[in-house]
Amino acid sequence: MIHIDYKDSRPLYEQISNKLATLILHGVFEPDSQLPSVRNLAVELAINPNTIQKAYADLERKGYTYSVKGKGNYVSDTSKIQEEKKMEVIEKLKSLLKEASELGIGLEEMEQLLKQSYSKENNQEAK
Repeated sequence: MIHIDYKDSRPLYEQISNKLATLILHGVFEPDSQLPSVRNLAVELAINPNTIQKAYADLERKGYTYSVKGKGNYVSDTSKIQEEKKMEVIEKLKSLLKEASELGIGLEEMEQLLKQSYSKENNQEAK
């Protein structure tokens, strides 16, 4: 479920937080479902529970989860977050398309590059 890359320069809690956020956005964890306990996830990943706690706090701060005292961490309704992220991507894409146009890169070439990049990215995620 979660793979830690020790060669990655990002802190472990950030890697865990980002991976859990991705899993939440992809629907692996349904809204109001409980995340694995801090202790269980720490044992599974063989890391300090404080690192997991920091990752969970980061997720809560970003609106992906909420905590219930004495019960654990639960997934929030992320439809609003997902829509905001989608709008961010669209704005970035518009900016890139404008820049590409200014550099003389045509629509067909951009389409080909986009398909190649998308295919390559999906193949890497599957590994």
